[in-house]
Amino acid sequence: MRIHELKQRLQLAGAGPSHEQRILRSWCHALPRNAGKRSPETFFPSALMAALPAIEAELAGLARITAVHPGEDGSERLLVTLADGQTVESVLLPREGLCVSSQVGCAVGCRFCMTGRDGLLRQVGSAEIVAQVALARARRPVRKVVFMGMGEPAHNLDNVLEAIELLGTIGNIGHKNLVFSTVGGPRAFERLHRSAVKPALALSLHTTRLELRRQLLPRAPDMTPEELVEASERYARATGYPVQYQWALLEGVNDGDEEIEGLVRLLAGKYGVLNLIPFNAVDGADYQRPTQERCEHLARELHRRGILTKLRWSAGQDVEGGCGQLRARAGLAQMVSQPVRGQVSAKEK
Repeated sequence: MRIHELKQRLQLAGAGPSHEQRILRSWCHALPRNAGKRSPETFFPSALMAALPAIEAELAGLARITAVHPGEDGSERLLVTLADGQTVESVLLPREGLCVSSQVGCAVGCRFCMTGRDGLLRQVGSAEIVAQVALARARRPVRKVVFMGMGEPAHNLDNVLEAIELLGTIGNIGHKNLVFSTVGGPRAFERLHRSAVKPALALSLHTTRLELRRQLLPRAPDMTPEELVEASERYARATGYPVQYQWALLEGVNDGDEEIEGLVRLLAGKYGVLNLIPFNAVDGADYQRPTQERCEHLARELHRRGILTKLRWSAGQDVEGGCGQLRARAGLAQMVSQPVRGQVSAKEK
């Protein structure tokens, strides 16, 4: 389901703008139907009241949590089953953040990521994206949503931007706290500039060398690192939000002095921050994480040379929930996990 289809259905059932807003607000905030100042029976038209149970049941059926894997740092990896049985993963992050998935699988095929190994299975609808937020909010507050889970948001632009618009308005998420993470592409940059709600941008850079980027991200748009940084810089200046340049540190691949020189050349004076993310080891990957000493050396050297750099150890590493390497592994639902209790629809709460 897509959000505009949900709005059409509400309007056909007799909802006016205020009724529609209240229903959507209750849904995406995981609130009960009677959370407003006026009771539903007096506020909603009778035709809408009659249609609401079926609509609420459909919203509740969009997604459900089937396993919870708590991390030692306070994060929780959530296995979310969609209505057709496909699974995606969300990660509740420390400090009221949530990482959501925008696709089942991914077509980019990053060599260091598990998500794309089976390719793209299907798009996640805009309502299914918001449903991940609603499920998370039923567990704890969410004030930041990052699109860094399964999938490439730029390959599902209509659904992702529709979800972002709802979350940035009725969903009450500050625009700078909505983070669109992407490998880039001309169409994505163009659409972001035209969006009513403009999220912050996180660009998956990973190397300053074009040929290495083509190897690591084999089906990413064929833009040079220079073109990607230039396009990101224009968007950052237009929105006032610094770019978050993402860099998965791979031992012996992109952690050498050549990359330090390339980063200084590319990012000096740019409105952004470089996030160095030590590789989150996954089964069967041909890559390793650099030593902690090497990671810290890179961060210090880049910072010394004028590049605002943060060394970020991924949240939820002990439950394989960080660094964008989310994946519903085969048999995950059968793994020992924390049982899900108290999961109810908004109307039952």
